[in-house]
Amino acid sequence: MADVLPLVEARLRTTLGEPDARAAVTFLGTDRVEVLRFQGQDRDGGDGEIVRYATLGMSAQPMADPAAVLADPVKGPRAELVISVRAGLADTDKVLRPLAVLAASPQVEGVIVAPGASLDVGEPLWPGAPFTSVLVAEPGGLIEDLELDEPLDPVRFLPLLPMTPNEAAWKRVHGAQALQERWLTNGTDLRDPSRKSVPLD
Repeated sequence: MADVLPLVEARLRTTLGEPDARAAVTFLGTDRVEVLRFQGQDRDGGDGEIVRYATLGMSAQPMADPAAVLADPVKGPRAELVISVRAGLADTDKVLRPLAVLAASPQVEGVIVAPGASLDVGEPLWPGAPFTSVLVAEPGGLIEDLELDEPLDPVRFLPLLPMTPNEAAWKRVHGAQALQERWLTNGTDLRDPSRKSVPLD
């Protein structure tokens, strides 16, 4: 069975370039999770630098259905997390630990992280951040899924979109799709590390 993580890191490097920093976090009873930092230009035509943080380690094991009696060591969804923010506007490097906590949550809490889910870290994502939670977005836009040999599921690179507490509460009532449409309608810059909540009236 091929070791998944070198393949995942190769996909990240191919897509995002060479990481300029990396940090490792280990939680009691879990495998080590690394977070890699990549600097790059805004690919959507905007000005300025974008810094991207990607986890490496979450996909080493498949995510198990919390209702299952025994976790399947081979089959099941695999994912890594990616968050993109504008560089130089906040101390976003402090997102490393919250991001590692989220990446470890399938092992620690037995949850399956999937698009449309809300993940709450219970504290600002970085110092002064107006966000304590993220919305898991659809994969495939920035980094293509990494196909693995059968019977392994592909690794999906899930973008995380920071949410203010008001947005998170609104999303719980109206759903992820409605919140994303609200962001789109208002031209919200989801990479602004200090943005205000979108109007929710």
